[in-house]
Amino acid sequence: MKRRHFLASAALPLTGCEAVHEIQGGFTGVNIARGHQLRDASSWPAPSKIHQTRVVIAGGGVSGLAAGRALRLRGMNDFALLELEDQAGGNSRGGTVGGIACPLGAHYLPVPGEDATELQDLLEELGLRQRQSGRWVYDERYLCHSPQERLFFNGEWQEGLLPLKGVGRDTQAQYQKFAELVARARQTSNWTLPASRAPMTAEKHALQALTFKAYLSQNGLTDPHLTWYLNYCCQDDYGAGYTTVSAWAGLHYFASRHGFTAPRADGHEAGSGADRDGLLTWPEGNGWLTRQLVLPLKERLLTSQVVVRIATNRHGVEVDAFNPTTQSTHRWVAERCIVALPIFVAVRVLESPPDWLRLAAARTRYAPWLVANLHIKAPLQDHAGAPPSWDNVIYSTNAANATTSAGLGYVDAMHQSLQSVKRADSPTVLTHYRALGDMPEGRKLLLTQPWSHWRDVILTELGAAHPDLAAKTSRIEMTRYGHAMAVPVPGPIAPATLSQGRLSFAHSDWAGYSVFEEAFTMGHAAGG
Repeated sequence: MKRRHFLASAALPLTGCEAVHEIQGGFTGVNIARGHQLRDASSWPAPSKIHQTRVVIAGGGVSGLAAGRALRLRGMNDFALLELEDQAGGNSRGGTVGGIACPLGAHYLPVPGEDATELQDLLEELGLRQRQSGRWVYDERYLCHSPQERLFFNGEWQEGLLPLKGVGRDTQAQYQKFAELVARARQTSNWTLPASRAPMTAEKHALQALTFKAYLSQNGLTDPHLTWYLNYCCQDDYGAGYTTVSAWAGLHYFASRHGFTAPRADGHEAGSGADRDGLLTWPEGNGWLTRQLVLPLKERLLTSQVVVRIATNRHGVEVDAFNPTTQSTHRWVAERCIVALPIFVAVRVLESPPDWLRLAAARTRYAPWLVANLHIKAPLQDHAGAPPSWDNVIYSTNAANATTSAGLGYVDAMHQSLQSVKRADSPTVLTHYRALGDMPEGRKLLLTQPWSHWRDVILTELGAAHPDLAAKTSRIEMTRYGHAMAVPVPGPIAPATLSQGRLSFAHSDWAGYSVFEEAFTMGHAAGG
């Protein structure tokens, strides 16, 4: 990997290298040094102050915020939520670059199905959906505007992300065969989001025992265009590709949502238009949702709190948190604690962690992520084909190679703007996502490479579709997540009951599926 350095910056085919050096930017959004204090410190100051409360929520990601909402809804307001960063929301936070709102992580929420009842209630509470003439109607301002997605393939843009233009009959036959496998899986088992709402059948356990690539190979599905697309889907949802995630996870992506429909005989994408599942999105991505969850918490939310110890005793729970700003430790004494922390953090801070927690921590594999927000001074030069869309993906033959970190394209933050016409000088922010879950030493490279390395890699990759990208980019701000999400690799499923005495565990890590629906439902259950 050191030989390759992903894409060697010395060989960048950029137009006008001087423009690259004028681009301002750097790393922002996550305080990595603060998180590493927990790993590196051998001791902490003794608590200088003790607080009394009924419930402590350790962790202010989506699960922790959902737990806080659940407590409030049942009239229990005597709680404290402790968050490591200066802003709650975890992987679902938003920011601004050049005054334009943009996501720092998750950027959309699929319209939830009937199994995600808690999430449906939240959307109703926030006015995002309402009952009209006996059916649910979603606020059009927040449903993803058309055109929704496109793929840069064979030198031009096409609608949708499944490679279509110029593919042969053998490829089309493989698309059809995979569609049949997904349909059969949906007929023989129930697939839901959140996944816990459907039982793990014998069929699912068998799928969980092998990789998605092995499953596809067993079924004769090896077409490079199909496997590129399925690998992309796995990277997009799980942070790692189809050689890494389980077959259960690979099928769950489709079977729990809209299925998979093969293209029509005329080569056009099937499932486009009105029959495609709706997506809710905002310029700042899911940061809009977490901000709504934060607002009612008021003084109950305490940020810049590094939880360093959780201990239970006969009388309750003690939670110690270190404040890096004041260099002091405070202790919260409570009746119970909701541990809304990643598993690898929970096992570190919990005093005398149980064996099942240690085992879960040892088994859990995390995907590092890079999220880069590029401030663009004016609309980009475009190739022929489908018009600019919300989600824009570049087809790369390297994307299915487990030793590379091909990006996942970009989302246009201004796509949801109600601006009817974009002027020639209209700025925007493009949010680029890069999953490093398959890369050897991916986390180390993410944390040690300078931001200019990632700048050059991103400009080269996206520049294949936009030759003027470097010249029109004024600033790039990058957010690094060393442990962004738990990857659903083959192996045992998490324990069904995530509680022990006065402790309740709630985090998407336990689902092995880091999406808003899982985190929110799990947190709500812990606080209910």
